[in-house]
Amino acid sequence: MQTNFTASQSVVIQVPEEVVPIQHYLRQPRRLIHALTDPSRVEQLSNQCFRLKMRSLHFLMLKLQPTVDMKVWATPDGIVHIESVGCEIRGVDYINQRFQLQLQGQLYPAHRGQKTQLEGRADLKVSVELPPMFWMTPRPVIEATGNGLLKSVLLSVKQRLVHQLITDYRHWVKLAIHSPRPQGYAPEGTTPLAISGVSSNPDA
Repeated sequence: MQTNFTASQSVVIQVPEEVVPIQHYLRQPRRLIHALTDPSRVEQLSNQCFRLKMRSLHFLMLKLQPTVDMKVWATPDGIVHIESVGCEIRGVDYINQRFQLQLQGQLYPAHRGQKTQLEGRADLKVSVELPPMFWMTPRPVIEATGNGLLKSVLLSVKQRLVHQLITDYRHWVKLAIHSPRPQGYAPEGTTPLAISGVSSNPDA
């Protein structure tokens, strides 16, 4: 039984005024990933690619352990893009061989009057061929369960992002101001050595 599940989630985060604009922070892919999920579950594969070991998910009678490879990058217009580039389901070989996951997300600063806020959206889609044990289960029940599971995953990510991102942004600003090396931005009155927004230290 081939089945598709979908979920979407939007987010708006109010940004406090700091000496270093949020746009410079958004150029740090590793910090963004750590704001999205527990750093202990993340393996960095390259400058822009990360492997995320998700928590176990329960779908009807199945227990699934997804591992998702994600690419994170920022474009010159200030938009952060997140895209899945690979996925593995550990624990159930039948599902792993018949499973496809697509995640696309964007996050960008928007100016509303004199205030700045981050606005974003994530779309998650899963296509899977379910094993025979589920063929007698009504399709509406399966779809409602799967859609609800994906929605709960995105909601959990959103809640962590809202709680963690601004806290980490403020911490990063303090590092940028007090570090002897440029941290992706040169505050007013200093030499702008890092206009590109890329520091020699990926955690800076």
